[in-house]
Amino acid sequence: MKPLLILDQHFRKVEELFRPQTFDALCGLCDVKGGRNWPMPRQNIDDLLPDAAFYVAARPELTATQVTAATRLRATIEVSGAFRDGLDYEACFARGVEILSSSPGFRSSVAEMTLAMILAGGRGLVAEHEAFRRGAERWLDDREESDFSLFGQTIGFLGYGQISRETHRLMAPFAPRVLAFDPYADHSAEGVTFCDLETLVSESRVVVVAAVPSEDTRGLLSADLIARLRPGALVVLVSRAWCADFDALVRAAQKGRICVATDVFPEEPLSANDPIRQARNVILSPHRAAAVPEGRQLIGDMILHDVTAILEGRPERQLKAADPDQVQSLVRAQNSIKAIPNT
Repeated sequence: MKPLLILDQHFRKVEELFRPQTFDALCGLCDVKGGRNWPMPRQNIDDLLPDAAFYVAARPELTATQVTAATRLRATIEVSGAFRDGLDYEACFARGVEILSSSPGFRSSVAEMTLAMILAGGRGLVAEHEAFRRGAERWLDDREESDFSLFGQTIGFLGYGQISRETHRLMAPFAPRVLAFDPYADHSAEGVTFCDLETLVSESRVVVVAAVPSEDTRGLLSADLIARLRPGALVVLVSRAWCADFDALVRAAQKGRICVATDVFPEEPLSANDPIRQARNVILSPHRAAAVPEGRQLIGDMILHDVTAILEGRPERQLKAADPDQVQSLVRAQNSIKAIPNT
């Protein structure tokens, strides 16, 4: 008898998360209930929980009583991209139910966008595109005040998780010098020098803000640190605006000190009259770093891998496991961020 897997992935679509062959393999491994492109009625979920081995949802919701009653439950897996409220984490930890997040499944598409924003910002592609519209393009002209080649540059990562590591890998042909600040990362990682924030911002030509939003990372790139950025630096935001003093970044860009490329904003969607729409030295992307056809299907691959590993008793996981010491801080941060919840 195959283990029961509840799949309530809406707002995501099944084909958004799974390649056809991956979904077929998951259905071959488990008795999948749900998997429709509309919300699963809560009563259906509650009826299935006592027999379920896996609960996969955009936002898993379980009370302590439900966790206790779900005696066969092995793991919950969220597919929105972050740990959120609605799940009794303490009850899951006490019962030995694994809590897994799909956040690593965004690494390829977001890292690709990060590299694209670095290249566009460094070579002035957006600025010259807009200059063409005004008839003010500069033919064969070195933009010495802002442009730079990525080759051999110093790149600083605020947060050296999966997205930063993948971006670093993609940049390998450019042979950059890479700095990182991340108290929780493996500091033995090859090709990267871990340092303090002051060193990172003062020495980096590009600063990538990719820290996980938590209480510890609120305003991590502060106004004081922004003032220490080298002239002409490019700041790329791909995690959440929560991790930076966003207003200070915009002011520094408008003064011409730095350039900013951002996929995230303090409030989303951005209001029509927000001054950043007219700001100089910015590249704006409407929270779509992961929004590319097939860009999220790595999540489905990881779900299949981890479900298989759990059933076979193997310890390796590709999804992100909740850390009891950090998860509540992550949940509080997600609840506080005034942003579009969908990654």
